[in-house]
Amino acid sequence: MNEIVLMSDPKIAAIPVADCGEPLVDVRLQESFAVDSRKADQSGVFAYLREGVLTRLLKAQELLPGGVRLLFVEGYRPPALQRFYFERYADHLRADNPDWSPAQVREAASRYVSPPEIAPHSAGAAVDLTLMSADGRELDMGTRVNASPEESDGACYTDADGVGSEARANRRVLGDALTAAGLVNYPTEWWHWSYGDRYWALQADADSAVYGPREL
Repeated sequence: MNEIVLMSDPKIAAIPVADCGEPLVDVRLQESFAVDSRKADQSGVFAYLREGVLTRLLKAQELLPGGVRLLFVEGYRPPALQRFYFERYADHLRADNPDWSPAQVREAASRYVSPPEIAPHSAGAAVDLTLMSADGRELDMGTRVNASPEESDGACYTDADGVGSEARANRRVLGDALTAAGLVNYPTEWWHWSYGDRYWALQADADSAVYGPREL
C-alpha cells in the first residue's frame, strides 16, 4: 500500500483556497442519478454538491459498465455537523487510547472524519457513494459505506489487503470511472471522492483549491 497522506497533515491545511463561487446544486434533480436516503436530513442538504462535482459524477456514470450505476449517499455537510462528527469520533479514540497525545488523536481521527476546518464535505466538494446494479442492488464493496477502521479492521481502506476478489474488482470499477472523470479518492475510505477541495489540490498538484467551506 502506498504511503497515505491524511487530512490532518499540515500540508493539506497549507493549501490556499480561491473559491470560484460555483453554486451548490441538488443532485436529486437529476433523474438519471440514484440517491440513497440513509444519510438524509430534514433540510435535504445532504443531497447538494458543487455544480462541477455533479457534472463529473454524471460523466463517471457514463463510463461505468452496462448494468452498473452510481448510488449517491452523502454530499454536502454543514460545518457544524462536520465538527460534531469529528469531535465525537475523537472522543471515542481518546477514551479507548488514554495514553495518546492530542496530536495522535487528531491524526487517528482524520483517517475517518476530516478535521472540520478543511473538510471537503463542508465545501460541497466531496461525495460518499457506492455502486448498484440496474435493479437497485448494492454491489459488494468489501465493507459498508462509512465503515470505520476499527469496525472493518482496516478493510475500509481503498487498497486494503484481505478484501474479496469481487469487492476488489468493484472498487476498481468505481475508481476507474471516478478517476477518469477527474475526482480523487481519500485512500482510507473507498467510498469518499472529491474534486476542487484542498485534498484534490494536493493530489492534482493544483496551486489552490477552488471550493472552500460554505454555509447552506
